[in-house]
Amino acid sequence: MNTYPILYSFRRCPYAIRARLAFHASRKTVELREIVLRDKAPDFLKTSPSATVPCLKEGNFVLDESLDIMLWTLRQSDPEHWLRPEVGTLDDALELIEICDGPFKHHLDRYKYDTRYQDADRETERSAASDILWRWEKRLSQGSWLMGKRASLADYAILPFVRQFANSDRTWFDGEAWNAIKAWLGAFETSEQFQAVMPKWSRWQAGDAPVLFPVPSS
Repeated sequence: MNTYPILYSFRRCPYAIRARLAFHASRKTVELREIVLRDKAPDFLKTSPSATVPCLKEGNFVLDESLDIMLWTLRQSDPEHWLRPEVGTLDDALELIEICDGPFKHHLDRYKYDTRYQDADRETERSAASDILWRWEKRLSQGSWLMGKRASLADYAILPFVRQFANSDRTWFDGEAWNAIKAWLGAFETSEQFQAVMPKWSRWQAGDAPVLFPVPSS
C-alpha cells in the first residue's frame, strides 16, 4: 500500500489554497486532512509547530510555512514551470511574494478584520493595499501574468490573497479601474486549477479513510 505525505489544510485559508495549488501543479499526491480551525485536531496540534495550516508531514519531516511547502513539491516536480518564469528569475518571483506576504497581507488583515486591530482604519488600510495592487496592475498590463504571458509561482502564491481582498467588498473592487487585475483574478477564479483545489472536504478525524489529493493517476 502506498503511503503519501500528509497535508493538513483548511479549504478557505489562502495559505492552504496556495499549497494545494502547488501540489495540483506538481502532480504529487498527498493525504489531505481538512482541519477545523476553531476545533483543531490533536494530531495536527502535535505536528504543526505553529498550529497553523497548511502543514506538511512526511515521516519526521515537517514544514508549516506555505511558501516552503510550495517550493518543496515544485522542486521535485514542476511540469508547468512555475519555478522558471517566462520573464525574470525565481528570485524575482520570491521578491513579489515577499511584498504580498509582508505589506499587502498586513494591510489586507487590517482592512478585512479592522475591528480586531485597535489602530486600524478600514479605508486607510484598503488604500494602502490598493497602492500595491496598482503596482501589480502595471506589471499585468505588460502580459497576462505577473512575470510574462504564462503563470508562475508568483501568480499562484499571490492570487489567493488578492481574491480575499476582492471578496472583502466585491462591489467596490469591481468598480475600480484596475482592469488587468480584474482579468487576472477572473481567469484564476474560473480556472480548472482553482476549481480543482476548492472542493468541500469533510473535517478530518483520526481513523478516517485517507483522502488523496490530487487523486494519483493510474
